[in-house]
Amino acid sequence: MYPFNVRVYGLLINDRDEVLISDEQEYGMRFTKFPGGGLEPGEGLIDGLKREFLEECNVAVEVTSHFYTTDFYVKSAFNDSQVISVYYIVKNLQELNLNFKTLVFDFDGEGEVLQSFRWVKLANLMNEELPFPTDQHVAKLLTDKI
Repeated sequence: MYPFNVRVYGLLINDRDEVLISDEQEYGMRFTKFPGGGLEPGEGLIDGLKREFLEECNVAVEVTSHFYTTDFYVKSAFNDSQVISVYYIVKNLQELNLNFKTLVFDFDGEGEVLQSFRWVKLANLMNEELPFPTDQHVAKLLTDKI
């Protein structure tokens, strides 16, 4: 049984008002989300987010502010746990060295676990491309701010 699933995500916004988005394929599904993921045992939120950015984007980030914490019930898409997600505004401490894509799910290579990154204009961020309810809520909060 998984009573709670704590997840942490970073909102990395560049000087062109674009947010970094991760397209992923895992568990037989394709989905788009903000960079980040689940906490490991004994890990704090900030340390977990920094680890996730190093693992996924190969970049060190600084957390600049808290943006949002889930305040409604969300059941995990992958098991019976309740998801609690925390979102932070982050800035990269070095240049991002990623192969940015322009098309959704434009993965390099093949396999069961795939990931690619895109910049999306905040003004063009649409809930339809973010399947998870908390990401949709955060996207609305972001677009309401511009």
